[in-house]
Amino acid sequence: MAADTSDADSDTDADADAMAHRALLIRARGLWETLADAPVSFTSSSEPPGPASATEASGPTGPTGPTVVVSPTSELCPPSWAGIVVLGGAAIATAPTESAALVLRRALASVPVASLTRPEVVEALLPVADVLGPATLAYLSSAEFRPTSHPQGAIETLASAHPDVQGLLRSTEPEALAESGMEEITSPAFVVREGTDVVAAAGYRAWPAETAHVCVLTHPQWRGRRLARHTSSAAVAHALAAGLLPQWRARPPAARRVARSLGFRELGSQLSIRLEVHAPGGTHG
Repeated sequence: MAADTSDADSDTDADADAMAHRALLIRARGLWETLADAPVSFTSSSEPPGPASATEASGPTGPTGPTVVVSPTSELCPPSWAGIVVLGGAAIATAPTESAALVLRRALASVPVASLTRPEVVEALLPVADVLGPATLAYLSSAEFRPTSHPQGAIETLASAHPDVQGLLRSTEPEALAESGMEEITSPAFVVREGTDVVAAAGYRAWPAETAHVCVLTHPQWRGRRLARHTSSAAVAHALAAGLLPQWRARPPAARRVARSLGFRELGSQLSIRLEVHAPGGTHG
């Protein structure tokens, strides 16, 4: 009688999934440690072993507080802001000045990592003047990529400066255009047309640590037709072929669903805050 191998197969699948998760997490952390532009690393006393996102992996009894460093040139946030990035149950933060770093360390030391990018939590503890985010950070390996193809024909590849691509950018409301990041892509643009007009496009911007920051935009009148999934699939395939790590940073739930449909794993989140300069114990000095 053959032995029941279902448990062994399940363990093997779980081990493979954990290894894939860990490999992505290492690369993602390396990227954000580079962007911090100061010596800092993600440390945690309780690493999540599997694919749970950072916001799901830590609870009230889990790790607390970020590792905070001073970095006026940090790319975790806009200039003169403070940035917090959570990845895999650990967090780093950068501050523009030593006094701002001290404020962050004191206020956030006992905050669970799961809560560090929740604006309502941070605003209750810090003198916050403005907030950007939170945004979910998701990453993809070639082994887990689930490509899609446009059902009505091939995706067209254009230079990012092509007049038809620029026409799409001009037709989009400024807030959506800024959210998409399409103005900053360094890759070709992968587009879908309706007649002669480009109605959806995707590409990526080359980031440090061999990362491709994916950007997607669909004309307002053509949203809800899965065009973002088709164009972004082409952009991701191009990035993976170049040996890059695709990154998907998003706030809207619809954008997160597109990323998950392609195989992206949500590993963490990002929040940027601008502190009140003249608050008691604040950032001046």
